[in-house]
Amino acid sequence: MSFQAYLDAAEVKTGRTPQEIVDLAHAEGFGADTKTGPILEWLKTELDLGRGHGMALVHVIKNGAGISDKHVGTTGTHRDESAVLRLDGIASRDTPT
Repeated sequence: MSFQAYLDAAEVKTGRTPQEIVDLAHAEGFGADTKTGPILEWLKTELDLGRGHGMALVHVIKNGAGISDKHVGTTGTHRDESAVLRLDGIASRDTPT
């Protein structure tokens, strides 16, 4: 599953866009210097998210929307369309620009 697919699935499960989850995490004091474990625990406790969804969110909480381009444009199951993740929600992609 790609980073974006994990973020989209977390949005479907929680009803919150990835950006809303990132904003909540930052309001809790989580950021670039926070260890992964406490963020995963918080995501599980507050949003009932497991490790897979949690690790994708940990990345954006700590590092922002940019990801390595090593899977961009490949044909594997972890392929992402872009090296920049969409945090604005699934509905935003369905809205004409």
